[in-house]
Amino acid sequence: MRYIFAAALTLGATPALAATKNIFSAEFYDLSNTDFVVLLSFLIFCGIIVYFKVPGTLMGMLDKRAETISSELDEAKSLREEAQSLLASFERKSAEVKDQADRIVAAAEEDAKAAATQAKADLEKSIARRLQAAEDQIASAEASAIRSVRDRAVAVAVDAASEVLAKGTDAKRAGDLFDDALATVKAKLH
Repeated sequence: MRYIFAAALTLGATPALAATKNIFSAEFYDLSNTDFVVLLSFLIFCGIIVYFKVPGTLMGMLDKRAETISSELDEAKSLREEAQSLLASFERKSAEVKDQADRIVAAAEEDAKAAATQAKADLEKSIARRLQAAEDQIASAEASAIRSVRDRAVAVAVDAASEVLAKGTDAKRAGDLFDDALATVKAKLH
């Protein structure tokens, strides 16, 4: 109620009223005076608003709105804190994943170096085995060739001796020829 009277006094002291008739004169309270009618209408309007408790309702609505805004701000604040904690969690997990990836890469590099070293050693062993096998084959072929040459030389010597003997050479001459053939074979084999 105090608010209505304060508003009425404030409106009553407006420059428009000061320029027209004085509020304390009888002419002011005449219904033909538009200022009085407007003032009276305003006071009735304010009375109706107060009677129906519109200011209390408006204040209640404003209080509810303030509470809603406050609760929304609190919720937004809690959501922000939750988002910050999730962000921090994701950053920690990201750092952990990066560290794990670095460890995996380092382990893979070490494994690759070890595999390369092992492959090099295996290759060297394989080359050594193949060289040894080739040398063994060469030695075997050489021994086989020497045997073949000796066998052929013996066969040639036997054939030569039999020809000499068949022609009727004397025994001394056949022995000399055999010794010469044997010396030739020995010279060619060594």
